[in-house]
Amino acid sequence: MSKLKVLSLSGNSFVLKINPDWIPPFQLQVIMLQHCMLGPYFPKWLKTQKTLTRLDISNAGISDITPNWFWALSTRLNTMNISYNNLTGIIPDFPLRLTEYPSIYLAANQFEGSIPAFLRRAVSLDLSNNKFSDVTSFVCANDTAERLGQLDISNNYLSGQIPDCWENFKSLAYIDVSNNSFSGQIPTSMGSVLELRVLILRNNSLTGELPFSMKHCKNLVMLDAGENKFSGIIPSWIGSSLQQLQMLSLRKNHFFGSIPLSLCFLNGIHVLDLSVNHLWGPIPKCFINFSAMTIQERFLPDSYYHSYTVNHTFGMYGYDYNIISLLTWKGVEHIFENDNLLLKAIDLSNNHLSGDIPSELENLVELVSLNLSRNNLTGKIPSGIGRLLSLESLDMSRNHLFGSIPSSLAQINFLSVLDLSHNNLSGQIPTGTQLQSFNTSSYEGNQNLCGLPLKKMCPKEGPCQESLVKTQDENDGFIQAFFASMGLGFFVGFWGIFGTILFNRSWRHAYFRFLNNITEKVMSKWQRW
Repeated sequence: MSKLKVLSLSGNSFVLKINPDWIPPFQLQVIMLQHCMLGPYFPKWLKTQKTLTRLDISNAGISDITPNWFWALSTRLNTMNISYNNLTGIIPDFPLRLTEYPSIYLAANQFEGSIPAFLRRAVSLDLSNNKFSDVTSFVCANDTAERLGQLDISNNYLSGQIPDCWENFKSLAYIDVSNNSFSGQIPTSMGSVLELRVLILRNNSLTGELPFSMKHCKNLVMLDAGENKFSGIIPSWIGSSLQQLQMLSLRKNHFFGSIPLSLCFLNGIHVLDLSVNHLWGPIPKCFINFSAMTIQERFLPDSYYHSYTVNHTFGMYGYDYNIISLLTWKGVEHIFENDNLLLKAIDLSNNHLSGDIPSELENLVELVSLNLSRNNLTGKIPSGIGRLLSLESLDMSRNHLFGSIPSSLAQINFLSVLDLSHNNLSGQIPTGTQLQSFNTSSYEGNQNLCGLPLKKMCPKEGPCQESLVKTQDENDGFIQAFFASMGLGFFVGFWGIFGTILFNRSWRHAYFRFLNNITEKVMSKWQRW
């Protein structure tokens, strides 16, 4: 097989037992062995392959130190994927230039130390889920990073301020620095990355306000700044300048003030998460302008990830971003994901919002999740809430809502999470398979609410109850007539007899003589006895 050029055994579960000293009789150009068991030692025979351009040994069970000769070999590759192993070591920062503009994937290993500058020439670079501790030399190197389109350094040990040297990343469309320990403010120079489509800053310790320079990133599709320590008001330029946004998360920060009406310009928004802040005032009625939440969008049956395709200066690159949204339900975070339905969600929970729930929300008929819990909302639940037939999660708990639960709510067949607890709702829970299937905790804390699944039953209604009421009314009428007749009889009898005695003298004398004779007879008999 000396003329073999391509070896592809990927997607199998082969265990390849190769002698460490084996010298292959061929010079391969392509090696695709992902998911094959090559480990636990690093395959030394790769050192003999001088014409290699594409290498994928990801998820191959390798637990070893990565030799330095391998990094020299990697400079000739246009694709290198060694992710999802247990590779260790420090990537040497020697003066190498990548001959191509490769895609390099080193994710989910144990690499540590600084990220070397020579990796800047990659077109796509995934270093996530490692132990890298410094990114300064990579970001602030003097040579240009003209082709780099995707950078993922999430889930590492990076700390301190994010370097303020982003001017040379002219083609960068995807940046993920989430789940690190970065602190300080977002660098102003990040606003110069004009091709930026996705920026994920989640779960760091970033502070201050969102920089005004970010308004120039008009192509942003996703901005996730959640779980940081940002403060101030939500900038109005987010809505007026970043009108391509489809996903905006500012959850778990220290933003305050009212929700800016400029957010209503985000016609294409799919996920809006402003939860766990200090926002006050009403929910804007202009949320009705979120037209993307009124249109049904589904992926093809074979699609696994919720992905977005972003345009790149040097071609078309699809960057997968699995939209897994943390929903707050009864104060606990739950993961929501749907493999064939693009998540469309609004989460405004854990703020200080007040006023009525706008009936305009009824028009967002493709909403999958709506969370308005833990605010100061008043009024009634909109009667047309049942129009949201795509809802799978609805949480309005811990507010001051009153009135009855709209009967239309029973029309939502896919509802799997419901929480209306701790309000002032009253009346019977509408009858419907879904609403009776929820736990009583979904309705607790509403003293005047009754009906299944609560133990408190409502007063009976229906024909029997109506008949009982009718009979009771008839009895009441008879009693009233009886007492009226008795009163009239007493009146006539009294005045018919005593009135005559009072006004006729001879009758009066005869009446009293009659009483006197009867009294004397009774007394005489009593004395003889």
